[in-house]
Amino acid sequence: MTMLSRRSLFAAAAAVSLAVGIAPAQAQDTIKLGALATLEGAFAVLGQDGMRGVKLALQQHDYMAGGKKIELIEGSSDASPDSAIRAARKLVEQDNVDILVGPLSGSEGLAVKDYAKEHPGTTFVNGTSAAQDTTLRDPAENFFRFTTDGAQWQAGLGEYAYKEKGYEKVVVVAEDYSFPYTQVLGFMNDFCQLGGKVVDKFWVPIGNKDYSSIVYSIPEDIDAIYVALGGADAVNFLTQYEQAGGAKPMIGGSITVDQTVLGTKGKRRDYLVGTPSAGPIADNWQNEEWQSFVKAYQEAFPDGFPSPSLFAHGYYISTKAVLESLDAVNGDLSNNQAKLREYMASHEFDTPTGKVHLDQNRQAVADIFLTEVAMKEDGTLYNEVVEVIPQVNQTLGMDREAFLAMGPVSRDNPSCP
Repeated sequence: MTMLSRRSLFAAAAAVSLAVGIAPAQAQDTIKLGALATLEGAFAVLGQDGMRGVKLALQQHDYMAGGKKIELIEGSSDASPDSAIRAARKLVEQDNVDILVGPLSGSEGLAVKDYAKEHPGTTFVNGTSAAQDTTLRDPAENFFRFTTDGAQWQAGLGEYAYKEKGYEKVVVVAEDYSFPYTQVLGFMNDFCQLGGKVVDKFWVPIGNKDYSSIVYSIPEDIDAIYVALGGADAVNFLTQYEQAGGAKPMIGGSITVDQTVLGTKGKRRDYLVGTPSAGPIADNWQNEEWQSFVKAYQEAFPDGFPSPSLFAHGYYISTKAVLESLDAVNGDLSNNQAKLREYMASHEFDTPTGKVHLDQNRQAVADIFLTEVAMKEDGTLYNEVVEVIPQVNQTLGMDREAFLAMGPVSRDNPSCP
């Protein structure tokens, strides 16, 4: 072999070694963000809007954070815990995401919280899953929820329904899983203390299509129906109740009168006008930050809803929290993402609906909006602000030990016959 040949060989070998050495550094210049939402089943329309929230936050951040490129990888579930775990497992174990935002639905969140404990090297940030015990009991140290839970969403609604609407006797129609249980607690907490009565509860599975037996079982001697259904389930019940001649006024769970229901095309549901509800957003809030968010959403997604749903809002906030935290720690994910998590746990930031900070269980404390459904001149329905309830915590203002002593929410807890 000639001297020139040896030099060429050595140069080639050095180039290979250099390339191998550089590859890991180049890989670290990209952070993989997984987004898990219900893109299948009865809640598919909710998940689609949740993904819009993720993408809007990323667009506004130019798909960069902490000086690194953000690669988005989507995961799909159908609102069942098993499907959420399958999707999370693919994102974490096959796609190797660094951070996972999601899931959307209540029981999914409980399952993913437990899954997070098995993967301490990955940071999990809730999407809009709002079951209470995702963070209240036995929380995971690497699971953060920058959105409020279903009970927080109902703050003030029970008192408003009892005192302002004059509703004293109600029945509940709700899906049979952890999130509606949490919503019912939030409503009943004030309603029952004031003297209100819940005379019956009708629980249905997600994806139920025939509500005739429930519609005809609703007693006449009640004042209103508290409905905690979402997506296609809410549309089906409301349509069938109206078609059967039902005339009792509604009290809306947060997702029952969300834009994913109010914005549904087809027959206008005039009877929902005046329905009180409460939740993390209000469509007509005149706050400058909210109006800017609505405009940005409308411009980015002309095929979306007239106003962003609480799912778009929740996923947007969660993604925004991740991106701002990555900026603050310069994208440092070393040592099981210790710096990132330390910063996230203390991160207080502005959102389109006010300030958000986390409690000791990494659970959001934030403003809640008491609303009533109203109708615009063009016939579209929206949630009009009645009152903004500031910085509602997870125990609804109660002493934590006393709140925990009430026990986990369920079909039967709480009760006020």
